[in-house]
Parts: sequence; C-alpha cells; structure tokens
Amino acid sequence: MNNLSILACPECSIDLSKQEYDKLACPKCRKEYPVINKIPRFVNSENYVHSFGVEWTTYDVQRLEEDIEVFKVKTGIQPEEFKGKLVLDAGCGGGRYIYLSGQYGASLAAGVDMSQAVEKAGKLADKYNNVMIVQSDLMKLPFKPGTFDIVYSIGVLHHTSNTKKAFENIAKYVKPGGILAIWVYRKNTFIQEIINSILRSVTTRLPYKVLHYLSVFGAFLGGIPVLNKTLSRIINFSNHPDWNLRVCDTFDWFSPKYQYHHTVKEVYGWFNELGFTDIKFLPPQKSGLLYNWVYNHNLIIGSGVNFQARKPLK
Repeated sequence: MNNLSILACPECSIDLSKQEYDKLACPKCRKEYPVINKIPRFVNSENYVHSFGVEWTTYDVQRLEEDIEVFKVKTGIQPEEFKGKLVLDAGCGGGRYIYLSGQYGASLAAGVDMSQAVEKAGKLADKYNNVMIVQSDLMKLPFKPGTFDIVYSIGVLHHTSNTKKAFENIAKYVKPGGILAIWVYRKNTFIQEIINSILRSVTTRLPYKVLHYLSVFGAFLGGIPVLNKTLSRIINFSNHPDWNLRVCDTFDWFSPKYQYHHTVKEVYGWFNELGFTDIKFLPPQKSGLLYNWVYNHNLIIGSGVNFQARKPLK
C-alpha cells in the first residue's frame, strides 16, 4: 500500500495521497509539511513532549521477547489479528510496538509521535515497508476519520494536556467494527497521589542531566530486595530486572510535564459514552494472590487501567 494513501491535511482534512512524498503541500489550504528522514512532519515543535524526545533517543529499551508479551497483554490482540489490517500506534515513542505491528503483517502500520522520538522509531521500523512514522500531535492527526482497523495507545494519552480529549480524538480514527485498545496510568491512594504530585513538581523542573543521575540512583534502589517492594510503593522507581530499563522507567515517570491517573470506572465510561461495544477490561501481566490484592487496592504506583473495545458498525 502507498503510505501516502492514508494521509490527510490535519488542518482541513484534504487528501494528500497525490502529493510527492518529499514535499507534502495541501492543495486547499496551501499549508506545507516537510518530509525529513522519510518522516512527514506535521508539527514544528515538540511542545510539551520534549522530555520524551530526550528519553527515547537516549535509552535503548527494545527487548523483543518482553515487548511481544507486553504488547499482547496491553492490546488484548493476538499477532495474527494484525495481518492485512490498517493499524495506528497513537504515541509510538521509540517504535518498539509499531515494530511489532509491522512484523505481524499489517497492510500498513502508522506510528505517530509528537517528539523527536520519531527519529529512533524511524530507524527501528525501517526494515518494514509496511510501516510509516509520522511526527504529529495526537490532538490533530493527519488522517481521515475512520481510517484504521486497529488503533492502540500504550502509556501515552495520560501525558497529553487532557487524557479524555486525547482518547476521544484517537477514537475518531477507528473504522466502524474496528478495535481500540488503550493503557493509561491507574489512580493510586490519596497519600500516594499527594506524594507523587509534590515530587513531580520538583523533578519536572530539573535539567535532564540531573534527572538522569537521580534515575540512576532510583535504578540502584530498584535492585535492592525488599526495598524495591516497599519504598517503591511510596516513591516510584522501577524494579525491572534490566538495569537500563530501570533507569529509563524512572526517568519516564518523573520527567513529563503532564501525568494524569485514572480509575477503571472512569475509563470504562469513556468507551461507553462513545458507544463502543464489547468493552473488555484487560488484566495486568503479573498475577498472584498478593499482587492481585495490592493491584486491586490501587497501591502499585505506575500500574495501569487497560481496556479494549470495538467501534459499533454504522
């Protein structure tokens, strides 16, 4: 499929498929969109997502076997379901999940991100002709509504200025009968939320180099048994077994300008309001009596609310 076939001017929704790939220009509003390193650019600034550009171009986080399992859990979609489908990764970051969409045989998988992380995503997905990377704002996407069979957003919507509005916007691009899957941060207890807000009011103002070294310290704490299961319930730092991912995950938590947390009831309501059907709450990857109790009591900082649903046929 011609990658340009799905592009539309984000300002006036005019089809851009007849444009030359190296210089996109809207025939109606005359707005021009540069293509740099094979990536169409529909924004001229990273705006509030600059920290993600730093994060995904600094840390190497692709771990293929782990990514496959996480992707399956957080979308609820089996690999074979991607074959021949039009797919949108709404907030692709460094590209580890759009890489899988391409590998699973999507007819075309579009990965969108507003940050300079698109440079990393472009290199990662370059081996697949069925993957395109686009730099764009999720609130103003360069596609026509109802374009995609599958739309997913993993850990991104809560970093926009308004999670619900971002959700409502990406939902427009799901075809009737298509699937939408999202993962957003879960709301924790009142005390945890207060502590987190106080800490982030400081960390989001720190120079990235300083925050990196604090994240290294957090990664050190995350490797200490017992401590990484107790103190991390008060101050979030990653206890992932991979050192590099621990540093990245901790940086990821404390650096973004926006970070909103939501309840299961709240997110279910978003899907319900838009008339989605077959709404499924997707359980976390981990399980066990203790883990389930802690998770269900909203005590795990950084855990998610994860749903998949289907857009009704017209």
